[in-house]
Amino acid sequence: MLLMADRPRLSIAISVEDPSWAKLAPDAARLLRRAARDALAEARSDGWKGSRVGHEISFVLTDDKRMRTLNRTFRGKDKPTNVLSFAVLDGTHPKPGMPWLLGDVVLTSRVIAREAKAQGKSLQHHLSHLAVHGVLHLLGYDHEQDRDAEAMEALEIAALAGMGIANPYELRR
Repeated sequence: MLLMADRPRLSIAISVEDPSWAKLAPDAARLLRRAARDALAEARSDGWKGSRVGHEISFVLTDDKRMRTLNRTFRGKDKPTNVLSFAVLDGTHPKPGMPWLLGDVVLTSRVIAREAKAQGKSLQHHLSHLAVHGVLHLLGYDHEQDRDAEAMEALEIAALAGMGIANPYELRR
C-alpha cells in the first residue's frame, strides 16, 4: 500500500502569458495540478518508473500567436495547436535522490476554447484532457503508431474518469 507520505513530490509551476485565461478558466491552476497528478498516477499504474524523490512540471498558458510561433519553430507547422509538450528526459535518468524535471506543457487559449465549443465540451474538461495528454507526452508516451495511441488514450481516459470527466474519444467513434 502506497501512503501519501510515500508518494514522490510533484512540483508544478504555472505561468500565465495570456490574460484571457483568467476569464476563460479562472480555475485553470487547480485543473492543471489535478490533471498532472492523475496523469502521473496512471502512468505509474502502467509501469512508468519515475523518481522516488519527486518530479517537476511546468505549464504555460499562452495565446494563439505564441503557440503558432512555437509550433512553426519546433514542428514546422505554421498554425497554432492546442497543446505542445517539451520533454526534458530523453531516456536517461537524473542521479538517484534528485527530482526529475519532466518538462513543459504549453496550452493555448483560443484554440482550446474553439475546440471545446465545437465538440460540445466544457472548457474545463477539454483543458483537463489536454493537460493529461501533454503530461503523458512528457513521460514518453506518444500516439504515432495505432498501438501506442490506444495505450495513451486508455491512460487519458482512466485519468479523466478519476476526475469525473467522460471519455473524450467517445464523441469521435
